[in-house]
Amino acid sequence: MRKALPSKLALGIFDHLDDDGSTIARQYEDRIRLAEACDRLGFYAYHLAEHHCSPHGRSPSPNLFLSSVAQRTRQLRIGPLVMLLSLCHPLRAFEEICMLDHLSGGRVELGIGRGSLPIELAYFGIDAHTVPGRYLEASEILMKAMRHATLSHQGKHFELNNVPLTLKPYQRPQPPTWIATNRPESACWAAANGANVACVGPASLVRKITDAFHSDGGHNTDTNDQPSFLGLLRMIVVGQSASHAYSLAAPAFERWLKSFKFLYDLNAVQVPPNLPLSFDAAIESELCVVGTAAFVRRTLLDHLDEAGANYLLCQVAFGDLPLDASLYTAMSIQSELTDGVG
Repeated sequence: MRKALPSKLALGIFDHLDDDGSTIARQYEDRIRLAEACDRLGFYAYHLAEHHCSPHGRSPSPNLFLSSVAQRTRQLRIGPLVMLLSLCHPLRAFEEICMLDHLSGGRVELGIGRGSLPIELAYFGIDAHTVPGRYLEASEILMKAMRHATLSHQGKHFELNNVPLTLKPYQRPQPPTWIATNRPESACWAAANGANVACVGPASLVRKITDAFHSDGGHNTDTNDQPSFLGLLRMIVVGQSASHAYSLAAPAFERWLKSFKFLYDLNAVQVPPNLPLSFDAAIESELCVVGTAAFVRRTLLDHLDEAGANYLLCQVAFGDLPLDASLYTAMSIQSELTDGVG
């Protein structure tokens, strides 16, 4: 018996744009083609990570790439997940988001964060000890800018004095906000501030985050009074058979893993303890879901149900997966997980 679909499930695409072995220009074009396909298929959004000085991310300026995606799509929403506020001036971040929101006709989903790897920030002269304070101050300024005509702020890291804000976002009062977290306390903040949440990890652990989101009677709506998303990220490959899917996914994951570890290995830094160090470990930890369409459907619905999530962040392009394989997976997911869902 086919497991019943949740009535409010939405599907999105998450991407690192990690090095796939092709030229950078070719990879950009392939990803835009993937975004075009996801637009036609009815995916909700395309979310793009920000990384620097690493093959783990060939999109150090997500908003620049997303502006191209905006011109080649019509309905697909777009946004950084996350934009590293620890790294940029919040006034510049605000202006970029306003531009992207208008270029896309009001389709921006704004993910903000401080960054998970201090080495990347250190290359820009940002000391790790200042990162939490810089991020909190920058996020406060960014949210203030969304709602005021002038901007003033006196803080430890930033000072602004009656700055005229001649741009405003297309979406009012602001684009929907996202945070990526694996901490229940951050989920409580998201609930209190109308932010959506993106999580990665075993469903049982993600459940602690989604429960925390609901624990204090959070708004359950975002800043635009839309139902909040509680997102679960999975790397997914669908094949004609289980063996076919595994033959595609295993080497692609190993290449993705090598890119992920690049800066850790270069700087002799220990990788995160929850990082699966083999493809088998990635399957066991629930990071990767690989197999036939029917198997992937059952597994993903089980994960979503256990995690208490209502938004599936599908990473269908990673490592050296061929574009055709990513397109087939995207089409399979859309067919299997949206049938009968309004």
